[in-house]
Amino acid sequence: MVRSRFEAPSVVEADALAAPGATRQARARPAHRNGPSPSHPHRRAEPAQRGMWVCRLVRLARVTLAACLLPLTLSACAAPTSASGSAAAPVPASAPIVRRVHVVSHGWHTGLVLRADDVSAAAWPARVDFPNAAYLEVGWGDRAYYRAADPGAWLALKAVAWPTPGVLHVVAVDSALEHFFASAEIIEIGLSEPGMQRLLDHLRESHELDAAGRPIALGPGLYGHSRFYASRERFHLFKTCNVWIATALHAAGVPVTPALAITAGRLMAQLRPLGWVPGNRLPATAPARTPGQ
Repeated sequence: MVRSRFEAPSVVEADALAAPGATRQARARPAHRNGPSPSHPHRRAEPAQRGMWVCRLVRLARVTLAACLLPLTLSACAAPTSASGSAAAPVPASAPIVRRVHVVSHGWHTGLVLRADDVSAAAWPARVDFPNAAYLEVGWGDRAYYRAADPGAWLALKAVAWPTPGVLHVVAVDSALEHFFASAEIIEIGLSEPGMQRLLDHLRESHELDAAGRPIALGPGLYGHSRFYASRERFHLFKTCNVWIATALHAAGVPVTPALAITAGRLMAQLRPLGWVPGNRLPATAPARTPGQ
């Protein structure tokens, strides 16, 4: 599986990519940002050699860093926290499900999608930059790597070797999710009203603000109508975009374990028993239906 440039590859996925027994199908998976995809076919493929260099560097980073960083990371993930680092208030278990959010898997990277009508500018100030959106997709990752036009092995190693500044990527979605993200796995998750507010708190608190209290925009995003925003959080080997998404969902009352969501695959595996496939309301773990069924 070719890595996505939304974030530096995790150590588990890097090992799988470099392993001699990796399947042809996994190696041929297109990168969402730099490789062709059905939803964005105009993007060019990235050289396989760079991916191999990244794999080797990540494996080296694991050997040198895991012993000292893993205990700290696991202890930090033991209890849900907000983006600001404070303890998140629990969501009442009896609260009814009234809101829906979606998690989209792009391969290495996951994004969180909210209905724009569920988000006010007061709850999330970046909302005002996308007045005509039907949905808003937000992702998070290493600031330098995520935004680089041609990231190399050094940026990949830097992203996983020590904590680096984070960045949010917000995209306005103006069509049905299954059309906009035609090649992606999408899981719909139900939230209570208090849970939705905790989720919006997480997004708002992740932003780095200017002197006027506005989110700091860093330029256009990767596709469609999108923007990058500075994040006050730090990216590192054990806080990937997938851990960030899982932390937001956990704060919202979704029973996921952020420490076990370092990779996109592990996050989606936790969510499938909890959600639905958009459009047909099937549980995400149910077999896919063919037309006419």
